[in-house]
Order: sequence, then structure tokens, then C-alpha cells
Amino acid sequence: MGRILLIVAAVVAALFLLGPLVGLLFTLLKWTLIAGLVTLGVVLVAKCAKRT
Repeated sequence: MGRILLIVAAVVAALFLLGPLVGLLFTLLKWTLIAGLVTLGVVLVAKCAKRT
């Protein structure tokens, strides 16, 4: 019984620690995608402006 409670406590603690890390990872991914889209837009506008 004690071992089961210890395993459950370890899983709950791991989820508490993993939650913010996963959130941080997705936040970084989101900002990387936004920066990439902005850069792509600037490059496309620069190419269009160069042609005219």
C-alpha cells in the first residue's frame, strides 16, 4: 500500500513539474513561428518592392 501511494505521489509531482515546462515549450514554439512568419512577410515584401 505504501509503495502504491509513493508511486502515485511521484506521478503527481512529475505532472506538476512537467506542466510549466510543456507550457514554456509551446510558448517558445509559438513565438518562433510568429517570428518566422514575420520574417517571411518582410522577405516577400522586399522582393515585391525590388521588382517594381
